[in-house]
Amino acid sequence: MTKYTLISFFISCLLQISLSAQEKYTLSGTISEKSSNETLIGVTILFPEIGKGVVTNEYGFYSITLPQGSYKLQVSYLGFNDIIQNVDLNGDKKINFQLIEASEMLDEVIITEKVEQINIKTPQMSLNKLSAGTIKQIPVVLGEADVIKSIVLLPGVTSGGEGASGFNVRGGAADQNLILLDEATIFNSSHLFGFFSVFNPDAIKDIKLYKGGIPARYGGRVSSVLDIYQKEGNSKKFKMTGGLGAVASRLLAEGPIKKDRGAFLVGGRASYAHLFLPLVDEGNDNVAYFYDLNTKLNYKLNENNSLFISGYFGRDVFSVADSFVNTYGNSVVNLRWNHLFSDRLFSNLSLIYSDYYYGLELDFVGFEWDSGIRNFNIKYDLKHYISDNFQLNYGINNIYFKFNPGEIRPNSDDSGITREKLTDKYANEFGAYVEAEHKISNNLTVQYGLRLSNFIRLGQDELNVYEDDNPLLFNEELQIYESAEPIATETFDRSDQIETFTNIEPRIALAYAFNDNTSIKASYNRMAQYLHLLSNTNSPTPLDVWAPSGKYIKPQLLNQYALGYFKSIKDGAYSLETEIFYKDIENRIDYIDGADLIANNAIEQDILNGEARAYGLELLFRKNEGKFKGWLAYTLSRSEQRTPGRTAQEPGINNNEWYNTPFDKTHDISFNGSYELNKKWRFGANFVFQTGQPTNYPSGQFEYQGLVVPVFDGSRNSERLPAYHRIDLSATLTPQKNKTRKWQGEWVFSIYNLYNRRNAASINFTRNEETFRNEAIRTSIFGVIPAVTYNFKF
Repeated sequence: MTKYTLISFFISCLLQISLSAQEKYTLSGTISEKSSNETLIGVTILFPEIGKGVVTNEYGFYSITLPQGSYKLQVSYLGFNDIIQNVDLNGDKKINFQLIEASEMLDEVIITEKVEQINIKTPQMSLNKLSAGTIKQIPVVLGEADVIKSIVLLPGVTSGGEGASGFNVRGGAADQNLILLDEATIFNSSHLFGFFSVFNPDAIKDIKLYKGGIPARYGGRVSSVLDIYQKEGNSKKFKMTGGLGAVASRLLAEGPIKKDRGAFLVGGRASYAHLFLPLVDEGNDNVAYFYDLNTKLNYKLNENNSLFISGYFGRDVFSVADSFVNTYGNSVVNLRWNHLFSDRLFSNLSLIYSDYYYGLELDFVGFEWDSGIRNFNIKYDLKHYISDNFQLNYGINNIYFKFNPGEIRPNSDDSGITREKLTDKYANEFGAYVEAEHKISNNLTVQYGLRLSNFIRLGQDELNVYEDDNPLLFNEELQIYESAEPIATETFDRSDQIETFTNIEPRIALAYAFNDNTSIKASYNRMAQYLHLLSNTNSPTPLDVWAPSGKYIKPQLLNQYALGYFKSIKDGAYSLETEIFYKDIENRIDYIDGADLIANNAIEQDILNGEARAYGLELLFRKNEGKFKGWLAYTLSRSEQRTPGRTAQEPGINNNEWYNTPFDKTHDISFNGSYELNKKWRFGANFVFQTGQPTNYPSGQFEYQGLVVPVFDGSRNSERLPAYHRIDLSATLTPQKNKTRKWQGEWVFSIYNLYNRRNAASINFTRNEETFRNEAIRTSIFGVIPAVTYNFKF
């Protein structure tokens, strides 16, 4: 072969590659609901003849690049009628689709075979999704639909206990969950100390819970990500929805700012059970109520630019005879700009403010107490749809934190209280990431990414200095830890860097499909958490204080591994998901015996850095079609911690041995089912069983200066509360709409804890003065609770 022949062959190859590239075109657009123009997240756009597809992002945008040709296209989304049409792809095209809600508008509809195949082949695992409609059908306490109470029915998720706030994922602590509402961080997810969550179900559009295989775009927590997006509002016509319940009511209004271009949404909730207390107990001055407000505005500037402003404000008020007043809550605001650079490159810029406030006033003591945490976050994310086999996401974000650990002030001139301010703390967290989803073959798809995180503990007014940097001393004679006296204090300018941490966080997940109905998946993720919740309770309470990593508190570092088997049965009518996981965490703090966390300006004197691990098996079996739908979930797991001393001679906590974490639940079984009898009646049921929560029981006691002091012997958290279980039922009546009536209503009748199980929130020990014997007293919060709620929309 001559030199010229080789050159000609090479040029021919280049022309073929160029021609092939030119013969590929991009189909892109936005998918929304036809009646409201509400964009839809996670809609599947499928080309069944070639087995390729894509799903819409958080703003309803999709993009896919395919070879030139004619294709049959199918658009599918749960609760909506499919769209099937032919597309001639002979150039780049933008097609916006609008889906029509299916007739079973309060129910889930059939998952088509092809859509289920897409789910089987995607590498994302350890992900659970719930729609607002599903949450509203789940029976809960006092008849109020609740996001947090709903997700604890999923495998690997447990509650902090009866009436407790927060949730635990795969043996992790509640502060290890990143909770996002329209990308803004929520630091406390509960109302009324855990009775309700802060999320109004009428304002929610999409909910995703990542338990593992967490994409690189998320960072800052090591256990899970609960990502919640609010609705955008109806840009076609004005609508209202709401509900009247036994203890709380809600109302949401939405409508166009400019038809088909912009919309607003405003929703509020409030409880009022305290108003009826004087009727039951005359002279009762106790008060406990909450209220919150959700709002969102969006405006489409042109085909390539849209603006969004969303916000949330919530407050809880609890008082006892006006002598004790407790006020706390979250406030968030987010300004977002969507920009489409091309039909393959989508971007979102967000400016976010988040604040958590806690206030306490004790009139009988004569002081007021304020504390909280606030942050300012700027983030920029880009999604690059490079080809039908390769998608690239990348972005940066920067968060500035201000921590107010507490300030005490006298509330009168004669209170005798001295004003005192604990030292404010400041920090900055930066993150940059890149992640890719790469379809290597028809059977193998890989999602891989890398996140760089950098945390700077910024200067503060005062920082204690200890000899040998050791704030804790071990008394060998008494075998206890004692606080070390500071030898000096350091003062910093706000721009000074007290401590800096940098971590590389790789993420990888893969799926291998044996066929269209069966696959195995595996994932690994490393994550860093720089914030710590200082709490001596098992679940978050309003008085808990957040603290940043620094000189004495190191960031938590996680490694998590997961392996799963996924099976679609009878063309998606049933599905089976099984996963095993193992995770280990460095620098998980725990508290020495007798730790005092309230108004503590030197928390480093009460904590030790340790390590934690959790491992388990999760099973999830779903029935997706027919009049009866639901799921059965089971988790077998173990969650442990080891907290050694600072030196080899110190016993640390629990003599350097592994011990149960407060959120270790060996067995967790949950069932949720719904049955549609006819167009008027629908029924729902839950069953929950959890192994009792680890705790400590005294093994003896002694008297000291007239006080009875309990003695704890044995390892930490070696005892357990009794097992937790209950059954909940609901019945929903949807009367036929009167032609002359402008609204549609439904009645929801529910019974929480059907057989009146007295689940223990705690067990306390006291001395019976009549028998002179010690007795264990079980404290329970909820017995059987019937409730009625009326929901309406017009």
